[in-house]
Amino acid sequence: MSTTQLFLLPDLGEGLPDAEIVEWHVAIGQKVRLDEPLVSMETAKAVVEVPAPCSGTLLRVAGKPGDVIATGAWLAEFEIDPSLPQRATGHDTGHGHGGGHAPAPAAPTPSPTPPREDAGTVVGAMQASGEVRREAAVAIGGVKAVPAVRALAKKLGIDLARVAPSGADGVVTLADVKRAAERGEAPAPATARAMPQASATASAPDRAGQPAEAGFDTDAPIRGVRRNMVRSMAAAHAEVVPTTLMDDADLHAWAPGEDITVRLVRALVVASAAEPAMNAWLNAREGTLRRHSRVDVGIAIDHPDGLFVATLRGAERMDAAAMRAGISRLRDGLKDRSLPPETLSGYTIMLSNFGKFAGKYATPVVVPPCVCIVAAGRLYHGVVPVLGGIETHRLLPLSLTFDHRAATGGEAARFLKAMIDDLQRAR
Repeated sequence: MSTTQLFLLPDLGEGLPDAEIVEWHVAIGQKVRLDEPLVSMETAKAVVEVPAPCSGTLLRVAGKPGDVIATGAWLAEFEIDPSLPQRATGHDTGHGHGGGHAPAPAAPTPSPTPPREDAGTVVGAMQASGEVRREAAVAIGGVKAVPAVRALAKKLGIDLARVAPSGADGVVTLADVKRAAERGEAPAPATARAMPQASATASAPDRAGQPAEAGFDTDAPIRGVRRNMVRSMAAAHAEVVPTTLMDDADLHAWAPGEDITVRLVRALVVASAAEPAMNAWLNAREGTLRRHSRVDVGIAIDHPDGLFVATLRGAERMDAAAMRAGISRLRDGLKDRSLPPETLSGYTIMLSNFGKFAGKYATPVVVPPCVCIVAAGRLYHGVVPVLGGIETHRLLPLSLTFDHRAATGGEAARFLKAMIDDLQRAR
């Protein structure tokens, strides 16, 4: 009598509703032991390695790489091997429930895997350090690499089998992949680099009788970070009562080479102390407002995968050098998607520096539970009155959007004035 067990996709962190399959590490019909790597899943925040919930044979899976699985939905089914160690999880379906075609019936949510020393979530190791990457590396097709490295190689069009590994025990590292991309080495075959949704249309003629360009003129599914962006922006639009104030900071007193982002973060810290109403969380459902003593700045960072908001924690305790180091660490971590999920949440106030690209003023979006976001526009030179005449000064446009349910216009204006006053200081 054989016993089968369903495995439901657990919450991979922060209550995310779904995750995308990146890569299966076990083939259907293959045996796997408890806690061995089963599948890599990409959430809106990170690539997470999910371990096997039991020891046995993999009978069937809920999808292929690129498919999105809802949290709590069935992910895989196993035939239990009673001779190997087990942990009571999932749903016992008895004998005769093989690899059928219909979706498996709903089952109780399995108990999460006990946390390990290197656990970034309740389900396994998060690729957030060199040590964890070496421990989590899995050999597939003769190549040892962690899921985050495989995801980056796929995105850059690099064939991992042709990359020289520099990690311990022959593990291909993120640096190896980026080095190969910079040198134009180890390109993946064109068919492997093509997007799945574009491949079907690449040879189809467009209206002018010419082949359609791959990646365009197709209805592609929204995945990963952009899918989360759709959800968070929709929630913000539905929940927040936004009001925006705009003004300029005169940077005439600045010395050459000032770090604009660092000065903006410092101004947020100063303004939060002067007017705490903006550095707060609103829980409208419970009718509570929490004003924070700490200043954890959520910095909006543009990325090819979509918009990230990475958290610079404890900015009120930092000097300029520490702020710059923290900001650089966040940006570097996002380049290879190695930041742990907790870095992408928990901010108390938000900052966007869109002016590095274009635009003076904006109506930035406040993401709940925050009540304020400040956006800095493109620097420009404007004519300002001075004693005895006029001068041309460098000006920084600022746009502050706040949730009018949580703060008054006066509080927002005082906050913005405190920011401007600090920004207009020479040092």
